[in-house]
Amino acid sequence: MSRTPVYNFGAGPAMLPRAVMEQARAEFLDWHGTGMSVVEMSHRSRHFVAIAEQSEADLRGLLAIPDNYRVLFLQGGASTQFAMVPLNLLAEDDTADYVNTGYWSGKAIKEAKRLGRVHVAASSEAENFLTLPKDKDWQLSEDAKYVYYTSNETIGGLEFPSVPETGGLPLVCDMTSNFLTRPVDVSRYAVIFAGAQKNFGPSGIAAVIVREDLIGRARPGIPSLYDYAVHAEANSMSNTPPTFSWYLCGLMFRWIVGEGGVDAMQARSLERSRALYAAIDASDFYQNPVDPRFRSRLNIPFTLPDPALEKTFLEEAGEVGLVTLEGHRSVGGLRASLYNGMTMEGVRALVDFMREFERRHG
Repeated sequence: MSRTPVYNFGAGPAMLPRAVMEQARAEFLDWHGTGMSVVEMSHRSRHFVAIAEQSEADLRGLLAIPDNYRVLFLQGGASTQFAMVPLNLLAEDDTADYVNTGYWSGKAIKEAKRLGRVHVAASSEAENFLTLPKDKDWQLSEDAKYVYYTSNETIGGLEFPSVPETGGLPLVCDMTSNFLTRPVDVSRYAVIFAGAQKNFGPSGIAAVIVREDLIGRARPGIPSLYDYAVHAEANSMSNTPPTFSWYLCGLMFRWIVGEGGVDAMQARSLERSRALYAAIDASDFYQNPVDPRFRSRLNIPFTLPDPALEKTFLEEAGEVGLVTLEGHRSVGGLRASLYNGMTMEGVRALVDFMREFERRHG
C-alpha cells in the first residue's frame, strides 16, 4: 500500500523514517514469531528485556558512551528532567548555573528555581534570543553544582556549535532537538537528556545519560520515581516503562547504525539545512533573523514580508504535502524542522514550493 508523500516539518512529534515505520507495522501483530505484539508484551519478559538491552547497546555504540555512565529510558519526556536534574544534583541550599538562550532553557530555569538556587550565568534575552551569549560574558559561580544549557533551542532556531567550557564544573545539557544528529563527547558531560519525539522515536520517553558518581545524591524525601538511583538499579523498569515507545527508539537506533551512524546523520543534517538556508538567503521575500553563526541545523524559522500571507502559505503548502510549517505560538512566523527522519527530497520539495510561492506572491 503506497501513500502520497507527506513531509512533516513539525517540531515534534516529528517525521520518522519510512523504513522504521514499515518495520514496526510488519512486527506489530507478531514480534519475531512470539505471537504477541510489543504493546501487549510484559516489560519483564525475556522478549522485551532483549529489546531493551539491544536498544541500550546500540545507543552506547552510536555515541561511544563510556562505561562509567548509565543510560536510562524514562517516562515524561525531556520536561520531567527540568525537575529531575536539580532534585538529583542540587541540595536546597546549593547553587546551579543556567544559561538562558530561549524558550526551553527558560522553562528549565523556572522549574529549577522552585527547587534550589539558580544563578543565570549568561543570557541572550536582551538580544531577543536571536544569538548566543558570548563566552567571555558568562559569569560562572565558583561553587555551582552544575552548569546547565540547551544545545539547540527548538523555537528560536539557535544551536551551540560546540561544547561550552565550564572550567571543570559539571555540565548538564538538554539535547532534545539535536540528539543523535552529530557526534558527542559524552565524557565532557555530567548529564545529557533528550526527549525522543524529534530525532529517535515517538513522544512519551526520554533518554538520560548520567555519570555514575552522580547517581545516589538525590535529596531526601523526593518521590522515588524522581531518583536516578531508583531507575538505574532497576534498569529503567522500576515501574512499567512506555514499552512501545522504547521499542520504536530501538528501531531508530538500529536504523541510524545501518545508515552510517551519527557521522552520517550529521552530514545529512548539514546538507538539508544548508539547502534551506541558501534558499532563504537568496531571497528578499523570506527572512531568517537568527545570528548566522548560531543558526540551528534542525529548526529553521523564517518570516514572510507580510504576515497576512502566512495562512495562504500554510494552506498551499499543505495541498502539496508539506505540513506542520507553523511557527511556535509564542513567536509566530513559519518554521521547518529537519530532524533525522526528514529526507533531502522533502527539503527540495519545500524549497521548490517556496520559490514558486514567492513568484506568485512576491
